[in-house]
Amino acid sequence: MNRRIALRHLALISGGLALIPSCDFSNDDILEAYENLRITPSQKQLLGEISNTIIPAGELKGALDLEVPDFILVMVNDCLQKEDQELFTQGLAAFPAYAKESGGGKFEKLDTKEKEDLIQQGLIREEEKNKALSYFLNTTKRLTMQGYMASEYIQTDVIPYSLIPGTYNGAVLISDIQKPRING
Repeated sequence: MNRRIALRHLALISGGLALIPSCDFSNDDILEAYENLRITPSQKQLLGEISNTIIPAGELKGALDLEVPDFILVMVNDCLQKEDQELFTQGLAAFPAYAKESGGGKFEKLDTKEKEDLIQQGLIREEEKNKALSYFLNTTKRLTMQGYMASEYIQTDVIPYSLIPGTYNGAVLISDIQKPRING
């Protein structure tokens, strides 16, 4: 055996062994897209279930179809203060235990009515121990509605947004359309 080849193999093996402790092979990795939040994929999926319960799909697309959970996490990551971000993540982490305690099982396995009741009960709880949970649910509800109404689908297909409040028609007299406003 050539000594150079043996030293090269030894260097490759020792370099690989040095990198193994830094590898994390756990199933529930932290999502790196949100630098200020420590959110796992399972928590993001739970957030999607909650937002889809708030605005479900029907005749119109639901919150999950419009990727509202991503909007919620971006808004919490970028726009909330550090204390509020921590309160949000604590509430998100505490929600599965709350769902099991109050709803009798995993949130994903409950039927629609039970999910709605569970969220309504969580919204009105203002006790000190449930402060994080209540903050999480209220913030999620507010950002779900904001993200849904600001989505491209709603703004273009459902309620078309018009930058100018109508087309200009110079041949129509004002008196035919409306009474003149004297105060501006």
